[in-house]
Amino acid sequence: MGFTPTEKIWFNGKLVPWNDAKVHVLAHCLHYGTGVFEGMRSYKTAEGSAVFRLDAHLKRFFESAAMYELDIPYSLEALAEATLDVVRVNKLETAYLRPIAFFDAATLSVWTKECPVTVAIAGFPIGAYLAGGLDKGVRVMISSVRKYPSNAIPAAGKACGQYINSARAVQEAQRKGFDEAILLNQRGEVSEGSGENIFVVKNGTVLTNDADADILMGVTRDTILQIARDLSIPTRVGRITVEDLRSADELFFSGTAVEVTPIRELDGTPVGSGKPGPIATKIQETFFKAARGETPQYRKWLSFATQPAAPRR
Repeated sequence: MGFTPTEKIWFNGKLVPWNDAKVHVLAHCLHYGTGVFEGMRSYKTAEGSAVFRLDAHLKRFFESAAMYELDIPYSLEALAEATLDVVRVNKLETAYLRPIAFFDAATLSVWTKECPVTVAIAGFPIGAYLAGGLDKGVRVMISSVRKYPSNAIPAAGKACGQYINSARAVQEAQRKGFDEAILLNQRGEVSEGSGENIFVVKNGTVLTNDADADILMGVTRDTILQIARDLSIPTRVGRITVEDLRSADELFFSGTAVEVTPIRELDGTPVGSGKPGPIATKIQETFFKAARGETPQYRKWLSFATQPAAPRR
């Protein structure tokens, strides 16, 4: 996911030029991964740019920080407005937004409360995370890299340092010619992708796993479950095995970056017909209509960067 520099980044309470958002080489987070972050998207709607599920993402941002005893020196409301400021000042439409909070430079002790906390929000235009995947589906492999257990590092948090686990899995997948990896947990059950939750479709039912599988409880995952229920598609949350993946009629990823991306191939074997299936396609279509403000029932999920026009009577 490359990026094109934009004009401004929100940095410790004010908007600064992109090139002025600088961090010291001895920042604690740079050495030990002691920071937390979020990934959010804005979408172009008929009423201007809107951030999708802003409050849910920022709520998880603060929850992640609490897991690591990192005190964010701003309120959720202040960061919500700062996010919208980033969208406005950079004139963003379809864009990716990255809030981050981390322990900055003061000491290199492994743990201390001495370090100041830096908070920043950047945003830049973005297309599909996995090129071509939204339309054609992606090729994935089951990684030999296992997901860390939550009693070692809390999978429910979105911390900077823990993503080295994901990086190792993607390195292996790309080295072997695949687009993405699926990680198993320490028990050999399916956990998640490197930055995505996973859904299995079998006999018309949509299955995904839960926190006990050592997954990040994705905001998009929650969105997909709600959309599926609204479409009267049966859903189930529970354990996923490797055999569930191999025998699935359809598989798809969900996440802020990947949105709703079908999986067309697993370990070199086609999934179902080898093309995006009807249930994943229907959920994907409904998701994008919601994100683009085309479905009134999901309007609650949108935070507009400009005050939307009053509905016509």
